[in-house]
This record gives sequence, C-alpha cells and structure tokens, in this order.
Amino acid sequence: MSDKGTPVDWDGAVNAWHISGGIYRMGRREWLTEGGWRQAFDDGVRTVVDLRNAAEAQRRTSDPEVPDTAWAGIDVVQAPTEEAGDPRFTAVTGPYLNDPAHYAENARLFPRKLVGVFRAIATAAPKGDVVVHCAAGRDRSGMVAAMVQDLAGDSDEAIAEGYRRAARGINERYRTHGPPHSRERYLAEAELEPLLERRGLAVVEFVRGLRTRSFLLAHGLRQAELESVSALAGRKIPL
Repeated sequence: MSDKGTPVDWDGAVNAWHISGGIYRMGRREWLTEGGWRQAFDDGVRTVVDLRNAAEAQRRTSDPEVPDTAWAGIDVVQAPTEEAGDPRFTAVTGPYLNDPAHYAENARLFPRKLVGVFRAIATAAPKGDVVVHCAAGRDRSGMVAAMVQDLAGDSDEAIAEGYRRAARGINERYRTHGPPHSRERYLAEAELEPLLERRGLAVVEFVRGLRTRSFLLAHGLRQAELESVSALAGRKIPL
C-alpha cells in the first residue's frame, strides 16, 4: 500500500491518489488501460465507487479499448453524490460542482446521496480496497475524500493539501491533453496558486462544519457501517 497522500501509478489512471488506509481516489475509470486495471487489482482494489451520475459513465473515443474481463474481480458500484440537473443545486453551482465553497450545499440538499457513497464503501470494505472516482477526480471525489480524511483523523493541512494535489493533478492533465469542454481551462501557476489556497481552506471549513461522523449517522448510516469505513480508512472510531 502506498503512503497517504501519494500519487498512484496504475497505467492510464488520471489524477489518482491514495487518500488513507485502503481508500483511493481518481478521475474517470475509463482512462485506465487493461494493464492499469490489473495493477489496481494487484494493489488490493476490489471495488470502484463511481460518484458520477449514470449518464456520465460512457466511454469516449479517446479512451483505451479495454475488455470487460480487465476488471474481473473488481466490482463497479454507482453511487452519485447528487441528483443530476437538480435546479436547486445548479442555481448555486452552475452545470456541475467545481468549487469546495459549494460542498456544504451538496450535503444540505443530498445528505442521503452522501450516505449512499459511504454505505457503498462500507459494503465493499470486507472485500478489499476501494477507489472513489468522479470525472476529473477533483470536486466530487474531493468532497468524499475530505470526509474520509476527517474520519481518519487527518489534520486541517492534510485535508487542504489533499484537495490541492488533486486540483493540480487535473490542471496538469488540461495542460497536456486540453480541457474536456469550454467551462474548464488550464491555469498557469500565478493564477492557480492563490485559487488553490482559498479552495483548500474552503474544503477544511466544509468538512469541519459538517462533522462527518455525526452527519452520516444523522442521515441514516448505521454505526457498524461507519466503523467499517473508518477501519478501512485506517482508524477505528469509538462506539
């Protein structure tokens, strides 16, 4: 297992990082090559939790051609963090979540969706390690990663840096491959650094205000499920 907060080098993986314990994050799973899936399996991954809405889970022509057998032994579970196109949410975020300042609104509007994510992780935990992913591996993954780090007892700085690393990771992808659409663009360091400083602090503000353990239990996650997630993340919590 890699050290907490380090990059993961599965072939084809974009913006892939170790969060904590047996939990990882990355961008679209469709970027993984057949060899990358095999490497993830060899590293102990047995479940991939897709945080995207179902309509987003499509192969692009630029993605590697990978047979279904490539992920034999790895379950892929759909657990979106939001209701697609909900006008209450898009009025705040625009077309998609792309700023930690809006994570709290995601949690307010869709608490049971987030419980669903953590229930999926809890269900997967006995089988092996878990990867959570969205599209860019930045914000939906970042929101869930911050909550995992909170359960794992990480410091404010570690949580902020987890977001900043991933935001830098996808920004570098935009430099080398171009952004996927006109709403994203590559940012030079002079613009990126102050933006990430603010957004890293916003992630910490979100997760400390949320109080992940209490939030999840209040909205339906069972104590045993919470313990499973926390154990997988590397820290058991008291009853």
